[in-house]
Amino acid sequence: MDISSMKVGDKAEITGYNVTRAGYRAKLLALGLTRGATIQLMGVAPMGDPLRLKVRGFELSLRRSEASFLQLKAAQA
Repeated sequence: MDISSMKVGDKAEITGYNVTRAGYRAKLLALGLTRGATIQLMGVAPMGDPLRLKVRGFELSLRRSEASFLQLKAAQA
């Protein structure tokens, strides 16, 4: 599953990372985007970027290109 296929309100579980730049995975981990964490797409800016995500009880905004590094699977409702 890719973040671009999610709709506002959808939930997904992080299963891995598609990171090519060194150190970028560490940034995602520092933001709480670890394997097994559930994210929820809370909103999308009018021009489609950034995305507003809820993870571990807080909300954060990520550029669509940054969020695309996440490997996801649909979360159980």
